[in-house]
Parts: sequence; structure tokens; C-alpha cells
Amino acid sequence: MVYLIDASVYIFRAWYSLPPDLADCDGNPTHALYGFARFLSDLLERRQPRYAAVAFDEGHGSSFRHRLYPSYKANREAAPVPLKRQFALCREFCRHLGVAEFASTDYEADDLIGTLARRCRADGLPVTVVSRDKDLAQLVAPGDVFWDYGDAAEYRYEQIAARFGVPPERMADYLALRGDSVDNVPGVPGIGPKTAAALLTLFASIDELFERLESVAMLPIRGAATLPQRLRMHRDAAYLARTLTRIVCDAPIDAGRVELQRRAPDLVRIADFCETHGFGSLLRRRSERLAAQIAARAA
Repeated sequence: MVYLIDASVYIFRAWYSLPPDLADCDGNPTHALYGFARFLSDLLERRQPRYAAVAFDEGHGSSFRHRLYPSYKANREAAPVPLKRQFALCREFCRHLGVAEFASTDYEADDLIGTLARRCRADGLPVTVVSRDKDLAQLVAPGDVFWDYGDAAEYRYEQIAARFGVPPERMADYLALRGDSVDNVPGVPGIGPKTAAALLTLFASIDELFERLESVAMLPIRGAATLPQRLRMHRDAAYLARTLTRIVCDAPIDAGRVELQRRAPDLVRIADFCETHGFGSLLRRRSERLAAQIAARAA
């Protein structure tokens, strides 16, 4: 099993939930960094995965989705400078801990996770996606797990539809129809989550939906009579939305099973890192235990 971790979810969680008075010797906030480091160390100690990777978002308006649709994520405020600084330090901590980390200016963390998941499956490794972002549920295949770490909830392929409304392979179409306010993807006006889920229970994709559009008016769905015209008017928007919501699984990154195998933590650098950023001994002790686990596995 390979663990593919969506870093942003846990960095933002720490940024908003931990007291901001944790700082380094120069007074720079380090609470998001500390929360993420504690989360990652805890996950590795509990599960002891042989393979793991952490994906970061680095595009900040430069990804291919922004070029296709300039309003994509335009509703989000830019991350403050102290948080951006901590994102970079989180990547550094991953390297010291011996965990592969990835980022791209053209592709989002979701795309990097999707690409790594595809390559790992080709190498015979099932995947655990660690996130609470519903978008990433579309990556779950039979044998995989979607792990909402913060809520201690795990969902296998067969459980995704009950949790998110549709099975993984229809998630991008579902988000395209209903829209995704978090990412500022508008969807088809007048189609909400229930209607989108109902349509994709009856049709395998929006391609099939548009091919059989005239039959939609006869379906036992509230407002069905108006749906064909509504969908016809917004056909191009729906397909654009699906391009935005569908995770890319062939991003140009050179990594597979070998690159994702965990290395032993660099205990000297981690000790210096913790000292520099005002952390106590907890992370150092956890890193020592992680190093011992990897040494025992190699013995």
C-alpha cells in the first residue's frame, strides 16, 4: 500500500486550529508547520508505510486550469506571506523525514496524486489517498482507500457513493453538473447535488446524458420537464466544468514505486530543524522512532 497525502488540507487545518503564538527565534509563526509535521509523523508512526508521498499546491494561479478558465478559484484569498513561508518549510520537513514530496506550477496536488496513484497501481501497489477533499474521491479504485485523517474515517471503493453521492468514476461529472463553489466552478444553473446524483445514477457520464437528452424529461426527477432545455443551453459550460473537475493522471513527473519508498529520517537535520523553528522534543523523539522502525524493517 502506498500513502498519497494531500498536504494543503492538513497545513490549513493547523493554520486555523493551532494558536499562532508558536514562533521561531525571529518571531516568524510556525504553528502551521508544527501541526503538519506532527500530523505527518503521527501518520507514519501509526501505519508504518513502506511507500509514501506528499503532494503540495504551488501553482497559485498558474495551473492549466487557470489558463482554461481564469475565474477558477478566483473566490479564494491569496495565502498570507507567513503561511506561504510555512508551506515551503513543510516541504523541507518531508525531505528531512525521508518522505518523497512533489509540487508543480502547472498541475495541482490532486493531479500529482492522481498520476502517482496510476503509476503505483501499474506497479502492483494499491493506494490510500489521505485527504478530506471530495474531489480526490474520484481516484479511488477497487482495493484503494480514501482516508479522511482528521475525522478518522476510511472509505473503500464500494463506500464512496454512500459518502459522496456518486461512485468514484462519476465524481468529476457530478461536480461538473452541480458545480463546486470551493473551486469557483459554476456547474449547470438549477442543478444541485440531489439532481446531479440522480442523473448520474441513471446515466454513466455526462456524455451519455447528452446523447439521451430527450429521455431526461420523462425521468422521475423533480423538475425533469425543464432539464433537457437547461442542459442543452449549458452544454459547453458543463464540458468545461468537467475538464476543471477531472483530475489529471498523466502529469509529467518522473516517479514511481522506487522513488516513493521511504528513507530513514535524517536525525541530525531534524534536530537542527526543530531547534531553529522553536519546537520541543516531541518531533525529535517521533523521528527517532521512525528511524528505528525503518532500520528494523531493513534488518
